[in-house]
Amino acid sequence: MNADELAGLPIGTRIQAIRERQGKSRPVVANLVGRSAQWLKDVERGRRLPPRWDMLVALASVLHVDVTTLTGTGSAPISAGLQRREGHPVVSGLREAIESTPFRFQDDGPEPDVRALLQRAADAWHLWHTSPTPRASAGALLPQLVRDGRRAARVTTGKDRRTAHMALTSAYALAEQVLAWVADSALLWLAADRCMTSAQEADRPEPLAGAAWVLGNVWRATGREEDAYRLANDAADLLEPYLASGPDDSRALWGSVRLHAAITAARMGEEGNALHALDEGEEMARRMPRDFTHPWTLFGTANTMLTAVSVHVDMRKSASALERADAVDPDSVPSVDRRARLWLEMSRSYHQKRDSLAALHTLQRATDISEESMRCHPLSRGLAGELVTSGGRLVERDARNLATRLGLTV
Repeated sequence: MNADELAGLPIGTRIQAIRERQGKSRPVVANLVGRSAQWLKDVERGRRLPPRWDMLVALASVLHVDVTTLTGTGSAPISAGLQRREGHPVVSGLREAIESTPFRFQDDGPEPDVRALLQRAADAWHLWHTSPTPRASAGALLPQLVRDGRRAARVTTGKDRRTAHMALTSAYALAEQVLAWVADSALLWLAADRCMTSAQEADRPEPLAGAAWVLGNVWRATGREEDAYRLANDAADLLEPYLASGPDDSRALWGSVRLHAAITAARMGEEGNALHALDEGEEMARRMPRDFTHPWTLFGTANTMLTAVSVHVDMRKSASALERADAVDPDSVPSVDRRARLWLEMSRSYHQKRDSLAALHTLQRATDISEESMRCHPLSRGLAGELVTSGGRLVERDARNLATRLGLTV
């Protein structure tokens, strides 16, 4: 949209004009910044004060414009996406390990043990899923793992080199999970790109599909939902020939990218595609061995049920989401972070139903399970802030305390 068309318009009107020009619905945009469609409608209609700076940055990212395009001033940074973000202590170490470009590796050191590298990557993933502070715990291991993996991929040959790249693919995939929501998009893009490059060097379909799962996460988070959806479908097609006779990981990753497609379609407002992909993921979960979970994606029965909750929340079908959530045993979810996410999704569902008391209680439960995860996730922080401002007097005091726990200034 030409800047002249927006000249003199208030911020809310500018947001609405840009959103409509891009063909994005109000619920989709609001959901991506962790707010309700009614909140965005009130902003656009001028019934609320303009959003604070952090929310303007989030809206600019979702709408793929400069913050100045939303504000109509020249005082803001040129592009929100170009700013380095250090939203967690582990980011700087990971940034150094991922961004470094060594031209030479020491070849006189000990011979890399590529099998040990694979095990270290698996151990880091296990720590990510089992720790109540997943970013701090896994993030402490990853920088050295990335450096060792890069050296091994440089100094080995043949099968060992492909194995080293499998370990690197795993490390970069976990780095993307650790960096999500706490680092700038440029670093996320670099981690995802190097994950895909290593997967191509590993020369196996499973790492390639896993890298597509990672890259799709980044694309979806940075507004490229259609690309993320197409990539998920391409990854599923890649694995199709291996579903009958390949390893369980092939089937698990096929199910994972189908669930990825379901979430992405839901966020684009494509209900039919979302439910179709979800059905396929659920069917694959039923075919897997009992209690099977993929070490990265956690694909299995419990995580598929949790994803179904997320899909229905994203489609704003709160009653269906809560019905799905009621069927999930939280203790069966083999990840502290995902367990907290289940309660967050329930909180979002109650918030959609305007049940502020239940939304607050379930968000408190999510925070008790993993405060670190909830402090980092924009949906939990946005929801906590909204409970303070519009949840009503019955919940305002407790909501304010929760928002403070999540690092918000209220």
